[in-house]
Amino acid sequence: MHNTSPVPLTGRDILQLSLQHKDGPLAFDLGASPVTGIHASCLAGLRKHYGLEEKPVKVHEPCQMLGFPEDDLLDALGVPTCGIFSPWTKFGYENKNWKEWKTPWGQIVLVGEGFQVDETESDVFIYPCGDRSVPPSGQMPKSGYFFDALIRQEPIDDATLRVEDNLEEFQPIAEDTLVSLQQQLHTIQSTGRGTVLCVGGTGFGDVGSVPGTQLRRPQGIRDIAEWYISTVTRRAHLHAIFERQLEIALANLQRVHDVLGNAIDVIYLCGTDFGTQQSLFCSVKSFRELWFRYYKAINDWVHTHTAWKTFKHSCGAIFPLIPALIECGFDILNPVQCSAAGMDPKRLKTEFGDQLVFWGGGIDTQKTLPFGTPGEVRDEVRERIDIFAPGGGFVFNTIHNIQALTPIENLAAMFEAVKSYS
Repeated sequence: MHNTSPVPLTGRDILQLSLQHKDGPLAFDLGASPVTGIHASCLAGLRKHYGLEEKPVKVHEPCQMLGFPEDDLLDALGVPTCGIFSPWTKFGYENKNWKEWKTPWGQIVLVGEGFQVDETESDVFIYPCGDRSVPPSGQMPKSGYFFDALIRQEPIDDATLRVEDNLEEFQPIAEDTLVSLQQQLHTIQSTGRGTVLCVGGTGFGDVGSVPGTQLRRPQGIRDIAEWYISTVTRRAHLHAIFERQLEIALANLQRVHDVLGNAIDVIYLCGTDFGTQQSLFCSVKSFRELWFRYYKAINDWVHTHTAWKTFKHSCGAIFPLIPALIECGFDILNPVQCSAAGMDPKRLKTEFGDQLVFWGGGIDTQKTLPFGTPGEVRDEVRERIDIFAPGGGFVFNTIHNIQALTPIENLAAMFEAVKSYS
C-alpha cells in the first residue's frame, strides 16, 4: 500500500498561494516588516500568555520599539511568514552584541551595543551611531513608548544646496550586510516560512527617513515641513536626489539578488505615506510628476530580474491613488487602512482584489484592537477575512504595527480568530 496522504503545506507554500491569488489556508504576518510589527511590551505579554519562556525581547527597530518575534512564538501562533532585515537600525547602530536596557515603562529589553541614550527626569535621548559627541537624534518622553526623530536642520542656502547631502544615507550595500541577510535567510529556510526582505534604500521621500536619525550631522533638507514644501518649490532638486538614489538602489538590489536569489518571496520597497485620515497628501497628478517614474523603475527591475513580489506601504485615504500604484507595478498594498475616508474593504476587494494583494486591513489598530472587547475583536477579524480572503490575494495583518498598551486578551482573541481560518 502506498501512502497517499497529501504533503503538508509549508508557510512559504501558504504565502505563495495568496501572492498568486489562489485560495488556500489563510496567510498572516507578525513582525515580518517594519510596518507589520509589534511593540516590545506586547510581545512580552504574548509570550507570557502562551506559556513561553520569559526572556527579554530583542528590540530590532528602536524608533518604534518593535520587538523581534522569536521562533517559538511564531510556531505557537502558526505564523507562516518571517522578515529578513538589514542589521543596521534607524539610529545608525548595528543589531549585534545585545545588551539589556530598562525602558521608561519598566521592561527589560535587549538592544544592540551601539544603543546609547541619556535619560533626564522627563525624557530619553538617543544618539546616532551611538556617538555621544554629536547631538541626539531621537527623543522618547518618559511617559511614551517609542522615539520621535529630532529635527537637526542646518540653515538652507538654495544657492549652495547639494544633491549629495540628501544621499548620505543611501550608499552601496556593505559586504557584511549581505552576509547577515544570507545568514537570516538560511535560518528561515529551515522553518519553511515565507520571507519578506526589508533591506531599505528604495523608498523615495519617506518623511520617516528625512530627518536622518542615523546620521551624525545630517546635511541638506532634513526638516519634514521643509521637505514637503520642497516637493513644490524645489521639485527639480528632488528629482536629482531621486535619480541618484535610484541608481544606488538598483545596484544594491542586483547585489542582494546575487546573494539571495529567488529564495525571497516579497521585498518591502517603500514606506512613504501618501494619505491622511481624510485625503491624500498630494494630488494624483503630483504623484505622477514626482514619484511615479522612480517607483516604476524599481518595480520593473524587480519583475524583470527576480520572482519577488513588491510591497508598498501607505497609510490613509489613498483610494484615488491605487490605480497609479498598480500602474507603477506594486504587487502588495499595506496597511489597508479601512478606517480612512473612502477605504471601504468591500469596495477595495471588488475593484482591486485581482490586481493587488492586500497585506493588512485585518483589524483597526486605532479603535477596535486597543479599545474593543475580545468579542468585538473576533467579530471584526472574521468580517475582514470573509471580505478579503476569498480568491487569495490577502495576507492578514493588523492595520499597521501593534501598539503599546494593546490588551493581551484582545491580541489573543485576534490570533484565535485568525487560526480558525488557517
